[in-house]
Amino acid sequence: MELGLHYWNYSTPAEPERIASTLAHTARIAEQAGFAQFTVMDHYFQMEHSGQHDEPMLEGYTTLGYLAALTERMRLGLLVTGVMYRYPGLLAKIVTTLDVLSGGRAELGIGASWYEREQRALGVPVVPMGERFERLEETLQICLQMWGPDNGPYKGEHYQLAETLCVPAPLTRPHPPILVGGGGEKKTLLLVARYADACNLFASSVEDVAAKLEVLRAHCAAERRDYHAIRKTAVYVAPALADPDKVIRDAEQLSALGITQLDFMPNGDPVAYATEFAERLLPRLTSI
Repeated sequence: MELGLHYWNYSTPAEPERIASTLAHTARIAEQAGFAQFTVMDHYFQMEHSGQHDEPMLEGYTTLGYLAALTERMRLGLLVTGVMYRYPGLLAKIVTTLDVLSGGRAELGIGASWYEREQRALGVPVVPMGERFERLEETLQICLQMWGPDNGPYKGEHYQLAETLCVPAPLTRPHPPILVGGGGEKKTLLLVARYADACNLFASSVEDVAAKLEVLRAHCAAERRDYHAIRKTAVYVAPALADPDKVIRDAEQLSALGITQLDFMPNGDPVAYATEFAERLLPRLTSI
């Protein structure tokens, strides 16, 4: 079992001038302990179901660029990029830049953006859900074209690119891994089967993950895609340090379903969380 640390909260410590040093310290602890991946959110306001909208939040790809200079081994990505926040051609270039500067450690995590409050506040177009998924599929197509040998135009319903030139190319071959996040059964998991190297689910329960993976398996069969070629990851949503033995039991069951990476979210002080997690849970989880 590989582990990811999902850094979602910049509110602790409270002083803004300590955000950078706390982030850096947490990332170094995570890498030294053996976490395989470090992710941050693609939000501009804190999610209201997790805190207050006016809590501190950093732009995601700038943050990953900072982390690329501080780490050497962990994969870096957003969990997940909101499709409405960047034009697809620019997104492909941004992820390429991260991949080059990190020595080939970038991952494109992407999904249909949803947080309308921050979109309306900052002038991001708010479109119907169906259109968001259409734009998500076109964005995936554009990124793959920009990371491939075809530098020609792309003509979609929502995006038209005169050229898809991307120089330098990503260091990761054939391209940075693409992870489509979310468990929507009709659209999200279908896009996983069509385009993605990995999926990301919420591990709200073992039973729910099992049901989502069966849906993905069916989409793969319909799309003639090898189900086993897709890396299955999940966010562990319960407080991990509250009951380490339960985490291990859940991880063993999720591993049996095919989940190969679990992402954990620090509660409170991220430095203290990463330190305690590394001591109490990481060796047991990575041995699964």
